[in-house]
Amino acid sequence: MGMKKQRQSKILTIIDEYNIETQEELVDSLEKAGFKVTQATISRDIRELSLTKVSFSGDKQKYAVLKNNENSISEKVIKVFKAGFLSVDIAQNILVVKTLPGMGQAVASAIDAFNYSNIVGTIAGDDTIFCAIKNTNEANFIIKKFNKILQMI
Repeated sequence: MGMKKQRQSKILTIIDEYNIETQEELVDSLEKAGFKVTQATISRDIRELSLTKVSFSGDKQKYAVLKNNENSISEKVIKVFKAGFLSVDIAQNILVVKTLPGMGQAVASAIDAFNYSNIVGTIAGDDTIFCAIKNTNEANFIIKKFNKILQMI
């Protein structure tokens, strides 16, 4: 593993373990771990790793890995989803997704790859997927996200 990969891997570990609020804190943490880095290097790493600032404990912000970003979902996954998806219906906190025959597993796999934190899990049959949502209120939100993906590419 190259130096850059090691450093970026360490950055992910650091921001996972600690609330890193500034680039300076990140530089300090990396230096404590034995990496000699400049602010410019850290800026580039932050960009390449798609890190973003998220709020925590009120008004503070820390670095985190950007998840649930539609832009980071691979084109291949979107194509599979769009190719097999037919319709979606809500049964309280369960979304029932209908797919083309034989596409249930593939579309469920695509849904899993979306990494939506409000989706607890999926179960796929031949042409039907049960998609468990954390709570009833979030079901419509997920349908909106599915519709957004269906309009991509």
